[in-house]
Amino acid sequence: MEMRLVLVAICLLLVTPIAGSFWTVGNQVVMDPMLICKKTRRLKGKMADICRKEPSLLKEIARGVQVGTKECQYQFRNRRWNCTTMRRSLRKILLRDTRETGFVNAITAAGVTYAVTRACTMGHLVECSCDKMTAKGNRLGKLTRTAEMEKSLPTEGDWEWGGCGDNVKFGFKKSRDFMDAPYRKRSDIKTLVKLHNNNAGRLAIRDFMSTECKCHGLSGSCTVRTCWRKMPAFRDVGNRLKESFDGAAKVIPSNDGHSFITEGPTIKPPDRFDLIYSEDSPDFCKPNRKTGSLGTQGRRCNSTSQGVDGCELLCCGRGYDTRVVKEKISCECRFRWCCEVTCNTCLVKKTVNTCR
Repeated sequence: MEMRLVLVAICLLLVTPIAGSFWTVGNQVVMDPMLICKKTRRLKGKMADICRKEPSLLKEIARGVQVGTKECQYQFRNRRWNCTTMRRSLRKILLRDTRETGFVNAITAAGVTYAVTRACTMGHLVECSCDKMTAKGNRLGKLTRTAEMEKSLPTEGDWEWGGCGDNVKFGFKKSRDFMDAPYRKRSDIKTLVKLHNNNAGRLAIRDFMSTECKCHGLSGSCTVRTCWRKMPAFRDVGNRLKESFDGAAKVIPSNDGHSFITEGPTIKPPDRFDLIYSEDSPDFCKPNRKTGSLGTQGRRCNSTSQGVDGCELLCCGRGYDTRVVKEKISCECRFRWCCEVTCNTCLVKKTVNTCR
């Protein structure tokens, strides 16, 4: 059930070009990548190739959607809209073009890139392998240098590329092939924004790879080091995209009909790492079926915080109720020789604030 819930995201990423890819299962609109390949006969191009020739890749794409959705829920856990999949909220969000939509698109594209790349490294896909670079010395061979890559390169001693690095080039390409292909020939503002945010999510991984090294030499010396490229932790990817969400720029169609510009002349033009949007977000204070807002009534809040999780902001000025609850926790833990830890269960009182 959990996997089916998170696949709502990938369903809605493809809603406009392939409306036939939607099926109602119970009260939820769910799209399984496998089902797209079985039910949609009009698929063409790279997406059709993935469906017909790379079935194992579809499983990794679904896993990537799950990774992205979980990270979205972590990053938005204290906000009025908390990236919930309940009551078709996520579906409604993705039908719009708000900042929240942009973040979901970006983190999902990043999740697919991450999952496919990791599958290559772990040997779970026959279509790819880990990245085995052979360039030696203090250089990157044919790789494009970025500021982050420069910082992570070894600066002392001899070293060479080796080991088994993360094949992010393959993950990047397959994420783009599957998620962007249906939109490539469209140029409306919603499509342009979606493609931009998808790419920003993928770049949050590809352009922030780190370099790891292993020493080789007699008696523990580090005569030569073997180095390889590694993806950032996905939590770091989520944090970076959340910062982009906080500074996202509103855009409007340009006169040429094939690009966008910022809404105001004083707004800094977004670069390819920035998130963008074209519709203002609702306040998410009250339930609204049209916008996907579930409201904040009953949500837990922090009465001592002045941030987005504070009761004043989260409860939209309606006030909050306070009650004392008892929770079970592990306590009085003891270590027993050789390898066992035993704990008692204790009841502790905790003050909980919930929005009215």
